[in-house]
Amino acid sequence: MCRLLAVKSEKEFKVSEHLKKFAYISEHSKEYQGHGWGLAYLAGDEWKVYKNIKPIWEDDLKRFGSTRFLIAHARSAFRDKGIKVENNMPFFEEPYLFIFNGELEGVKIKEEGRIGAEKIFHFIKRFSKYGMNSALLKAVPIIKKRTGYIKAMNIVIADKESIYLSTLFNERPSYFTMHHKRINGDLMVCSEPYPGEEGWLKVKNDTIMELK
Repeated sequence: MCRLLAVKSEKEFKVSEHLKKFAYISEHSKEYQGHGWGLAYLAGDEWKVYKNIKPIWEDDLKRFGSTRFLIAHARSAFRDKGIKVENNMPFFEEPYLFIFNGELEGVKIKEEGRIGAEKIFHFIKRFSKYGMNSALLKAVPIIKKRTGYIKAMNIVIADKESIYLSTLFNERPSYFTMHHKRINGDLMVCSEPYPGEEGWLKVKNDTIMELK
C-alpha cells in the first residue's frame, strides 16, 4: 500500500522541492514505503522516467532538474513480495503514466502484467479510445464487480495535459483518503498533505475526476 504524488504547474519548479516533502511523507508513513520508488517528469515534451529499488528517502533527490509536471510513487510491496525495480511505478505506456495504491482480493480479470497494479493499468487502457476519464468511468465499475473485496484502489493516471484520479476504499480512511491542493497555478495530488501545509482538501471516497 503505497504513497502517490502528482504535481502540475503553469511554471517550472524544481523536482527536488516536491520530492523532499514526498520522501518525508513516505519515510514517516504508517506503512513501510521502502520497497523502492520511481518518478516521471516532463523535460520539454518528453517524459523522463527514473526508478530505484532503494527507499526514496535514501536516494539523491537533487539529481533531477526542473519541470512543469511530476508523477512519483513510493512502494510498499504486497506481502513484501516482488521487490524488483521493474515492478516499481510509474508504469509508462504512451501516452499514459500510471501509479497505484491499494489492495484487492479475488480479482477476476484476465490481463497481462507482472503484478496486480500493472494488470489493472492494462485493463483500464482497454477502454481508453475516448479518453482516460471515460476509461476509468467504464473500467472501475467492472473491476469492482469482478473483485471479491477491495480494501482500497487509488489510481492516478497522467498524460501531458491532465491528471486522472480514481479513489476508492473500504477501510482506514485516515490512510487511504487522497488529498489535493491548488495554489498559485500549482495543482498537487498526494496521498497525504505536505507536512505543515494548509489548504489541502480531502478527495471524497469513490470519486473519479479529471484535473487540469
